[in-house]
Amino acid sequence: MPSGGCASNQNKIVIATIIFPGDSSEASALLLLESIRAFGGTLSHVDVWCFMPESKRELSVKTQKRIAELEADLVPFEIDPEIAAFPFTRHAQAAALAESRSIGRADFVAWLAPNTLVLQEPRKFLLKGGISLGYRPVHHKLLGLKYEEPLDTFWSAIYEFCDVPNERIFVMKTQVEDIDIRPYFNAGCLVARPEKSLFKSWRDTFLKLYQEPVFKKLYQEDERYTIFMHQGILSGVILSRMSRDEMDELPANYNYPLNLYFEDVTNNRPEYIEECVTIRHEGFYQDQEWISKMPARTELKQWIANRLD
Repeated sequence: MPSGGCASNQNKIVIATIIFPGDSSEASALLLLESIRAFGGTLSHVDVWCFMPESKRELSVKTQKRIAELEADLVPFEIDPEIAAFPFTRHAQAAALAESRSIGRADFVAWLAPNTLVLQEPRKFLLKGGISLGYRPVHHKLLGLKYEEPLDTFWSAIYEFCDVPNERIFVMKTQVEDIDIRPYFNAGCLVARPEKSLFKSWRDTFLKLYQEPVFKKLYQEDERYTIFMHQGILSGVILSRMSRDEMDELPANYNYPLNLYFEDVTNNRPEYIEECVTIRHEGFYQDQEWISKMPARTELKQWIANRLD
């Protein structure tokens, strides 16, 4: 693990994620923390917060000890069990809490899904002046709309409830398909100025809207609406609150989807994942043959394997 670091950068940003009791979640969150400390460069010593929703289970003693050794904060929080039962409400709540906690402590708060690895210094997280949000597009179109497509029921409701101005719509390209779509933001890699209260607005709007009848009907028709409701609401909130010139699309080697590597038809597919700054995964370590399948060099594979023992 590198020593030193840049004190000025340490004070500029905090990184936050969420952790749940259980082998897979704990393994993913610890890998994220380890990767920040090992490969984060001048950002390797920033404050890192792991938000843990209340649960009948507890994190393993080993995980709690390692979080402390990595000098990360474990931050428990309460959430109504009925609300917590809906997919990703706990993530939105944790992001909002991280944002609130970082006001006065840092210029930026980076929200990273726990299935993230940092492989290079994420210097683009330090947003330029005048920019309030750093983002990545969704990996797949899925529930998104091609740019020239008319609004469907889902997006019509999102735009209406979130009060999205038509002039805020711009062309965005999906990560691995290179399809021109209406703005659809990935919820697992976001950097914002905390004083803008973007994450708070995301959480509050999500909790206000997710049980609206128009959405409940869609949940029954296709479970993907349940799974990705949080991401649709996030997109509506961003478009409502921010103009295009307040946002910066992070490069394609941020938030790169390892699990979709062989589906990537774009020119951005790396030869090895070490070319990426941050990657996303779906618990690759649950596949006993992950070492032979991962498009990475031996050194990184060994580094990961050593931390999964």
